[in-house]
Amino acid sequence: MLEALRAGLVQELLVARGVEESLVQELKTFDVRLKFAPRIELDQIAGTTDHQGVIADVEDLEWASVDDILDRAESKGEELLVILLDGITDPRNFGAIIRSAEVLGAHGVIVEERRSSPLTATVAKAAAGATSFLPVAQTKNLPRLIEQLKSDGVWVYGAAGEAARPMQQLDYQRPLALVIGAEGEGMRRLVREKCDELVSIPIRGQIQSLNASVAAGILIQHALASREAGAKK
Repeated sequence: MLEALRAGLVQELLVARGVEESLVQELKTFDVRLKFAPRIELDQIAGTTDHQGVIADVEDLEWASVDDILDRAESKGEELLVILLDGITDPRNFGAIIRSAEVLGAHGVIVEERRSSPLTATVAKAAAGATSFLPVAQTKNLPRLIEQLKSDGVWVYGAAGEAARPMQQLDYQRPLALVIGAEGEGMRRLVREKCDELVSIPIRGQIQSLNASVAAGILIQHALASREAGAKK
C-alpha cells in the first residue's frame, strides 16, 4: 500500500477507528483523504479480519502496451528482458511474478488476453506496488507476438522442467523474452514450438517442480547476473 501511496494511485483511505495514532499521523503525510469507520465495516469490505485497520481505494490499474515495454529497454540503453506469461491465471502468482520482474530489473510483463488473470486489486497486492512502476501489457495472440519479437531480433527462451539444457548453458547477452507457463500444464504446444530454446532450472531436492513465480524470479536473476558477468569480461 505504501508504494501505491507514493505513486499517487490512492484516492481515499478507509481507516478503522481506534488504530494507533502514530499510523494515522503517518497516513496524513500523504495527499489523500482519510475516512474513519468502525473496524467491522473494514472487515466486511476486505472479506477478512486479517488487515491492519486501513483499506486503500486505489485507482483502476491500466494495461500498458507492448511498445511501452520495448521503449523502456531502449530508453535505458539496455538489452531487452521481457517476461511472457502463458496461462498464469492465479492472481497471486501473477502479482508475484510482476513483483519479481520489477525488483530484479526486467523491462515488463506480457500476458495473453484470454489466458491470464485480469489486473485486479489482488494482483496489485501480491505485486506489492510493482504495478505502479513496471509496464504490464496484453496481447491477443501470444504465439504471434513471439514470432513478431523474433523477427525483431529478440531470442525467446521457454521455461520447461524437462528441457535438456539447464539455464547455465544458454546465452543471455542478447535481447531476450522468457516464457513462463502455467503450473502443472506448462506452456502450450504452439508456444513451446515458437521458442528458440527450452531451458530448465537445475533441481537438487526431492520435489521436482517450482512455483511459477519462483521459477520466474530465478530465471530473471540468472539472466541479468549473466549479463553483468559478461559485461565485466
